[in-house]
Amino acid sequence: MDLASLKYARSHEWVAVEGDIATIGITDFAVKALTDLVYVDLPAVGKHLNVGDNCGEVESVKAVSDLYAPVSGEIIEINQLISDNLDLLSSDAFGKGWILKIRMANLADLDQLLDRAAYEQNCQNEDH
Repeated sequence: MDLASLKYARSHEWVAVEGDIATIGITDFAVKALTDLVYVDLPAVGKHLNVGDNCGEVESVKAVSDLYAPVSGEIIEINQLISDNLDLLSSDAFGKGWILKIRMANLADLDQLLDRAAYEQNCQNEDH
């Protein structure tokens, strides 16, 4: 996946857009910060989310991190593969490690997200 074409939330979710479908995952930065992942809690298909709503959590040996909806809409699919294989989040965060898909209610939600350069700057600021 072309990382430059993705949109990013400050809370470390990435968004790939195809039409009105947003595929959402967590970034490599977030996975590295969490380290050893032990559990993921995924939301239910059919649930409606607004921007900023909690939509699950990822648990590691050192912390639990909430997932937040970077766009509003209805969850149309969740990635069951990661429930059984958390390594996909670290080995292929931007590919097979996607978390959920949302049919977006408002494409303008994307305007509030960061491009790759702005996201990387955001991560550098967090490190300091």
